[in-house]
Amino acid sequence: MESMVAVPKSLPLLDAACCPPLVRAPLDADTAAELAHAFKAIADPARLRLLSMVAAHDGGEACVCDLTEPLGLSQPTVSHHLKVLVDAGLLTRDRRGIWSYYALVPGALDALAAVLGSSAAPAGVARSTG
Repeated sequence: MESMVAVPKSLPLLDAACCPPLVRAPLDADTAAELAHAFKAIADPARLRLLSMVAAHDGGEACVCDLTEPLGLSQPTVSHHLKVLVDAGLLTRDRRGIWSYYALVPGALDALAAVLGSSAAPAGVARSTG
């Protein structure tokens, strides 16, 4: 004869001591949507390079005319990528005659880095294990 084992109708509650408490508030829905938009903008290698190039220019500002050749892309394509970065709140644009100059929005990249926390490191970068 088979013996029957009693199966509980619900799982026991986990001991609250096993799960550490949150150390900071989680993102609200609006903030998460804004950050996701910014992360999506920098997910493209050309746009990530553009951010790096703008930041590397003297004064942290670059003319679109200085960004096309190093990327090896056409001026309209570079302008499209720059518009995506402006729309994501990562760059500002200043029109001067026929040229547009781009600069990093102060603190925009710091906000993205803060979300990732100290445990995030770029691929290929060794993390200190203390």
